[in-house]
Amino acid sequence: MDDNHYMQMALEQARAAGERNEIPIGAVIVCKGRVIARAHNLTETLNDPTAHAEMQAITAATEYLGGKYLTDCTLYVTVEPCPMCAAALAWAQIPRIVYGADDPKRGYSLFSPSLLHPRTKVTKGVLADECSTLMTGFFKARRK
Repeated sequence: MDDNHYMQMALEQARAAGERNEIPIGAVIVCKGRVIARAHNLTETLNDPTAHAEMQAITAATEYLGGKYLTDCTLYVTVEPCPMCAAALAWAQIPRIVYGADDPKRGYSLFSPSLLHPRTKVTKGVLADECSTLMTGFFKARRK
């Protein structure tokens, strides 16, 4: 499987979030070629500002693996992680992050790229147009 395939799965999660009136961000964690977590934003549903897609996916993946480290995993997320999620991913020691759309207002790279674990590799721009269109469409509809 390639990055586009897993990002499509993350986009499915993002669409599910949008259907629940959540900001449409989706995440998938893959470990040794197997999807071990799928999640989307739940901040409105849970009344929890920390219930980002990445945080939900980290929790599900660590529970699945039975440990706090995701050292053999890759996170696929539709939008660049925020600083909170980047720091959590550093604590989980995830070696690779793949994201679609940049977040020029709240993305971790705007504040501090060093929030990630020093060995984490980042691939950005995978299906970026589709990820970005989903976000802009959601906020455009909310402003009506």
